[in-house]
Amino acid sequence: MASHDFTARIAWTGNRGAGTQSYRGYDRTWDMATPGGVAVHCSNDPRLGGDPTLPNPEDLLLASLAACHMLWYLHLASAAGIVVTDYADDPLGMAESAPDGTGRFVKAVLRPRIRLADGSDVSAADAIHARIHVHCFIARSVNFPVEYAATYHHG
Repeated sequence: MASHDFTARIAWTGNRGAGTQSYRGYDRTWDMATPGGVAVHCSNDPRLGGDPTLPNPEDLLLASLAACHMLWYLHLASAAGIVVTDYADDPLGMAESAPDGTGRFVKAVLRPRIRLADGSDVSAADAIHARIHVHCFIARSVNFPVEYAATYHHG
């Protein structure tokens, strides 16, 4: 097996001047950047004091899962001669939290809306989803089930 390394830089931006001296005295904001990439401003989940206008780690995990699925779907569709002209997803991540604040994802449902070229075989297009988990690094790495509920349009 080939080894692959991925890196990112995470930098806390929420020091209001006194660091973590008090629990409510700092912001839960941070920047994320990958080598050669632009910084993405992020925060904690709003239920834990984060900024609701910024992505949080849970959002980013769900988006990464959906993006990996989409990219492999496009690849496998192209290889199968299925022409995709548009793809958008509004994935849903279902999580649970314990009284002590610990939590986890219990399931994700990918809900892509896929536009196929006229004359495309919808059942062949739909069958691709079941093969993606074999390829997608993210889907192969999470410990919760990932389902999909795709809809298709022509034109």
